[in-house]
Amino acid sequence: MFQKFTKWLNALPWINDTLLFFIILALALFSYIVLRGIIFASLKSIVKKTSTQIDDILFSKTFLRRISYLAPLFIIYHSTGLIPIAEKELDKLLSILFVLAIFLSIGAILSAVIELHDRLEKFKERPIKGYIQIIKIILYSFMVVLIVGIIFGQTVWSIVTGLGAFTAILILIFRDTILNFIASMQISSYDLVRVGDWIEVPKFGADGDVIDISLMIVKVQNFDKTITIIPTYKLIEETFKNWRGMQQSGVRRIKRSVYIDQTSIRFCTKDMLDRFEKINIISNYIKDKRAETEKANFESGFDLNNLVNGRRLTNIGTFRAYLIEYLRQRNDISKDFSFQVRQMPASPDGLPIEIYAYATKTNFVDYEDAQADIFDHILAIVPEFDLRLFQNPSGVNIQK
Repeated sequence: MFQKFTKWLNALPWINDTLLFFIILALALFSYIVLRGIIFASLKSIVKKTSTQIDDILFSKTFLRRISYLAPLFIIYHSTGLIPIAEKELDKLLSILFVLAIFLSIGAILSAVIELHDRLEKFKERPIKGYIQIIKIILYSFMVVLIVGIIFGQTVWSIVTGLGAFTAILILIFRDTILNFIASMQISSYDLVRVGDWIEVPKFGADGDVIDISLMIVKVQNFDKTITIIPTYKLIEETFKNWRGMQQSGVRRIKRSVYIDQTSIRFCTKDMLDRFEKINIISNYIKDKRAETEKANFESGFDLNNLVNGRRLTNIGTFRAYLIEYLRQRNDISKDFSFQVRQMPASPDGLPIEIYAYATKTNFVDYEDAQADIFDHILAIVPEFDLRLFQNPSGVNIQK
């Protein structure tokens, strides 16, 4: 019966080709539905019930979708002989689709390997994303060579040999493009820069927000509203600072010093301590310290008429204690991040007392206002502790 049907179709070539085309397509579509809708759906339900996450990642939605194209392509490929009019063209097209489906499926597996690797705690400090991406580049490059060979009917080796003769010329002509391409991959894979990030690139005078990232350039709008254009690969070659971490954390560091004249540092007298005790925010601190030092000195039995003997408070130490309490009471200083008032090594410019804290205001204007308020107060309060600020002699000093 099939032979009679075939002879009848051969008598009508256009009906023969048309019917066979739709029959093959229907059979291929049916195999795709069965494979993806039934077999793979059952496989995914089984995988979800397992306790391990390895099979969930390896049999991802992307991998199953790509590999499900192989069945219909296989059916159509082995049925092209029934359509002699377009057999050669169909063979080429289906071979190309086969190569695409196989290589993209392998790419999905490699992506699953990256995801699986990143979920394992012991490997988080050893990323393999860059290495996998290099493998993908080689893999997809080989895929392109295969497709070109299929289109022109050439072997892979002959195509590679032919391309090798032009490699040096291509590298010279497209050097910047190649470097920019690699740099953009690094930026993307390591998440170095995003649109909206505030970055500083001193060599190019860039200090502002990234407004565009393309294959060739990174465009930065500086705070003075000028635009700086940086070649993408130059951004990787040069050192730059990205302030994204500061913006995401919601705090911004304050690190600034006031310089104290070292000749104004001295032990606190009783009158000084009485005066300091009236300062509200360190009143309890002074009371506790006075009681502590008096007890220690009484138990030691030292001759306290000599200032060297016994324990005594200093005006610089009391000043630091005051600054710590002052910063702790400010609402615009974060209490979740470490802050301290520390004494830095003395220099010819005096003794630096550094404020190291985190402001809760990251906006440029608000941050600068908060920082200025803090140091306005500090500079004004220094004389209250019988200390002097240090500065290089000016005309007024010489005149005096």
